[in-house]
Parts: sequence; structure tokens; C-alpha cells
Amino acid sequence: MSDVVKVISITEEAYDTKTFEFQWDEKASPGQFIMVWVPGMEEIPMSLSKTNRIKSITVKKIGKDTERLHGLGLGDSIRIRGPYGNGFDLKKNKNMLIIGGGVGTAAVIPVIKETGADTIIGARTDKDVIMDDVAGQYAKNLWIATDDGSRGFHGNVVQLMREKIQEKRYDTVLACGPEIMQYYLYKACVELGTDCQLSLERHMKCGAGVCGCCVMDEMRVCRDGPVFTKEQISRMKDFGTSKRDEAGRIIKIR
Repeated sequence: MSDVVKVISITEEAYDTKTFEFQWDEKASPGQFIMVWVPGMEEIPMSLSKTNRIKSITVKKIGKDTERLHGLGLGDSIRIRGPYGNGFDLKKNKNMLIIGGGVGTAAVIPVIKETGADTIIGARTDKDVIMDDVAGQYAKNLWIATDDGSRGFHGNVVQLMREKIQEKRYDTVLACGPEIMQYYLYKACVELGTDCQLSLERHMKCGAGVCGCCVMDEMRVCRDGPVFTKEQISRMKDFGTSKRDEAGRIIKIR
């Protein structure tokens, strides 16, 4: 069942990224997602960047559907359904490090707000960093990593994570970002003996585990994820190597 909500606030996070707020009374947990549609686009999954009564989605313009969302104004309507999937387990570990990469940072903002945990935000350049102002209000410590060194740590989040774990001995890492980033983040966690929970992404059409488009080995990302534990990821041969396109064809990631 879907609901129609109205845009009540729009924030420009970066040159290609906007956050759209709306009021929606459905209960949602950090890490869950919704299916989003407006006329002129395909229905797409979006992580929630706010999960209280006032919720939000943060949209990076990367194609015709996200471009259509970027055209929304105050008072415009969005059809949504959900929330779907399993979010982050925030009770399992106390000493955690949160990592957001690119637009994936939006999905971990609710976790930062709820826990106040140390946080790393990574991006290609300074102009690609998003939501660091919000993260900085809640995180005990916030570090920025940019690939080109234009801001903060010169390097990627995995390199910075290795440094911080040696200093602070975190129990677990919670992360969302590009799959190649999370693949090497997972490998580092295995090497360092650190637990992790990763929010993964696959092509989703239904969001409810029916269509099978998001199958990853034996797991359905929309129903069994999108947040997966270290143990679950250890059994995934597709993670970091391949995914399926809209037609179900396998595409190599690396």
C-alpha cells in the first residue's frame, strides 16, 4: 500500500545532491528504505536520511529518474511505500565506528543521530562531501576523507578506518557507500578482527522480495537486507564481484 506525501523542505547538500523532507507517520528504523515514485519516472528505492515523523530522502542526480526528483518543488507530491528491509542493529555493539561514502552517507545519518558514534565521511573531492554539517552536530568525532586530498584525510575511508581502529579499537563498523568501497572495508574488518554491518544496494523493482531482481547469492537484498552482518556477507560470492541489471543480466563489478 502506498501513501502520498508532500515536500515540506528542500536542502541542497552538494552541486548534484538534494534532500527532500516530508511528514509521514509510519515507523521506520535507521537503514530501512522506501520505494519512491512521481509521474514521469520509474519507481526506485531510496534510503531514508531521516526516520522520525519528519522523514527525508537524499537524492544524487545520476539519471533520468533522479533528475525528475530533483525537479520537485515545495508542496509537490511524492508517492511512497514501505518502509522495507532490515536496518542497522544498534544494540549489538557499544563502541562503533560509522562510515558513509558518497551519497551512502545519507543512509547512516539516522545512525549517527541515534548513537553519537565516531564517524568517517568519504568522497572523491571536497565538493562531493555531503551532510557533514549534520553529522558534525551529533558525532562524538567526525573525520573527512577525500580521494584527492582537497579536504581532510588524503585517501579513502578504508585507509582512514585502519588508522582509527588501531587508535580506538572499535567493536564494529557500520557503513553505507559504493560497493567497491564496502568490499574493501569488509576485507579490512576480516583482517583486523572487527565486526561490521554493511548496507548493500541492488536493483529493486518491488521492494518486498517478490520479483527477485535484487537476489544476491541466496539472499534478497530488499527483504534480507539491505543491511547485512559480517557473517552473512562472508557467504556472499556476488558481493563486490557482480550484480544484475534491470533485465536480470549479470554485470561484473570488478
